[in-house]
Amino acid sequence: MSPRTYSVEVGSQHIDLPLVPLGDDLTLALLITVDMGMKFMTTAGEELAEILRPYNVDIVATVATMGIPVAIEVTRALNLDQYVILHKTPKIHLADAVREPVRSITTDADQQLLFDRVRIPDVQGKRVAIVDDVISTGASTGAALRLLRSVGADVVAIGTLVTEASVWRTSLGDDAEKVRALGSIPIFRPDGQGGLIEDWAG
Repeated sequence: MSPRTYSVEVGSQHIDLPLVPLGDDLTLALLITVDMGMKFMTTAGEELAEILRPYNVDIVATVATMGIPVAIEVTRALNLDQYVILHKTPKIHLADAVREPVRSITTDADQQLLFDRVRIPDVQGKRVAIVDDVISTGASTGAALRLLRSVGADVVAIGTLVTEASVWRTSLGDDAEKVRALGSIPIFRPDGQGGLIEDWAG
């Protein structure tokens, strides 16, 4: 590990992630899907789709924004047509949205997941896979699970490019068993000598 990047395998692909301080005692390796390029995302989507294929998924769901490229590529690789997005930013068509509170590790403020009521029939009674770029604390994934189940979805699997540390296991409880990932990364703490040490517990 260099002072500025962390090397990780995401499925068959090797990438170096930038290390970004989130505070005095926490640094994260950032996987920014919208900056990864088509080749990386297509391959990652195909490989994640293969892991999810045995679950006979009817539709893919994700949390905006970084999960959207994952959802598109997994949906394409599974030869499905539709995917659904749980938004964190209010939009004009979400005034009457189904809502679920959420707070993520990279956001200072409490937020809400918003799901367009028009899309409820697309997930109600369907076998849904939640996909995302990173599962860290499990807060966003847990909120997505609660929201989708509240509208009648059967969440059969959770797919992610990487898991981060292991706090998410406790946060998701029994649902942690549904998580399938292409890779895993730690979080980072100061070592007291100007460097960083890997923290896999979180």
